[in-house]
Amino acid sequence: MLISYETLGVFIATSIALGMAPGPDNIFVLTQSALYGRKAGFAVTLGLCTGLLVHTAAVVFGVAVLFQTSELAFTALKFIGAAYLIYLAYGAFRASRADLSVSERPNGAISLRQLYGRGIIMNITNPKVAIFFLAFLPQFADPALGPISLQMFAFGGVFIAVTLIVFGSVVIGAGYLGNWLRHSPKAQMIMNRIAGVIFVGLAARLATAQL
Repeated sequence: MLISYETLGVFIATSIALGMAPGPDNIFVLTQSALYGRKAGFAVTLGLCTGLLVHTAAVVFGVAVLFQTSELAFTALKFIGAAYLIYLAYGAFRASRADLSVSERPNGAISLRQLYGRGIIMNITNPKVAIFFLAFLPQFADPALGPISLQMFAFGGVFIAVTLIVFGSVVIGAGYLGNWLRHSPKAQMIMNRIAGVIFVGLAARLATAQL
């Protein structure tokens, strides 16, 4: 057995608390779900969780140590992430009513694949997530229970499962708001502006993050 039941219970409770705490990822899910609907929210959530897979693997294979010990690598990645958030903010400020429909067709304003990609980029370009995983996951590992690397993968999988549930709840709640937004052009414009301001704020927060 790689994880004791007691440790698993504490880890799940901690993961739920972390998932519910206001942060870039759940705010991103909330705004995208409200603007584009539940399918879009789930696509973004899956993208974010895919990013968490990358961070889990990075911790296991030691790549995340680079971001903790190299200021250059940390700075480069955080500015890439900040630039992407500014790009999203620009799109939100320019969005019109027609931009709020989600389509899986190539000629759609924004596709589920694009939203999934946004989630991935949003997550993997945030070095704070890599460092958080590097600090968080090892705390629960116990060498007496088996290989540390397998335990890390197991904890990473549990964290991702918890994230899917917590963010899925956010998506469902935001979907009700989205139904109203799609019938109100003025509300859509206001929500887009709010989303843009949030993206700018998140970009500033990421750009000024320190090791």
